[in-house]
Amino acid sequence: MRKRLLWAGLIALVCGSAQADGLYRWLDKSGKVHYGDAPAADAADVEKKKFGAAPTVDVNDLPYATRRAKQNFPVALYITENCGDPCKQAREFLNKRAIPFTENSLRTKEDLDAFKQLSGSDVVPTLAVGKTWFKGFQAEQWGGGLDTAGYSQTPSQQTQPLARPITAKPVKN
Repeated sequence: MRKRLLWAGLIALVCGSAQADGLYRWLDKSGKVHYGDAPAADAADVEKKKFGAAPTVDVNDLPYATRRAKQNFPVALYITENCGDPCKQAREFLNKRAIPFTENSLRTKEDLDAFKQLSGSDVVPTLAVGKTWFKGFQAEQWGGGLDTAGYSQTPSQQTQPLARPITAKPVKN
C-alpha cells in the first residue's frame, strides 16, 4: 500500500510541479522529509524549490500527428547532472525532431531509486515513450520508437519542443 502511495505521489508531483506556484521541502518534528505546495505550520528547515522556466508550446500549434502522438505516447527524458555528452546529445536529438517532452533530472538517491523501480534500470539518459523505455542514448533506436508512436520525423517550422526540467521527487509520508 505504501508503495502505491509513493508512486501516486511521484506521478502527481511530476505532473503537477510544472504548474505549481512553488514547491517546498521541509522537515517535521521527527526529522522526516516532506514535499508539498505549502509547508506545515510546525515545519523546520523549509526550503523553496525552484524550477527553471520551461518553454511552452500551444498544443494547437503542433501538427495533428504530433498532438495525437503526444496524447497517446507522452515522451519523458530522464537525465542526471553528471551525465555529460550522452544526455546533451539526447536532448539535442529530441529538440532537432521538435518532440514535445518532459525532462526529469534525477538528483538524489531517492530519485534514482524511484526511477530504477519505474524503469527497471539506472542507465541515463533514458527515454520513455508512453510505456516503452529506451535505455542509453541510441539515435536509431529512439528514432524508431518515436516513429512507431506516430511522431513526425521532420520538425514543423512553427513548432518548438516542449522541454520541462522537472526534478522527480518521491513524496514521503
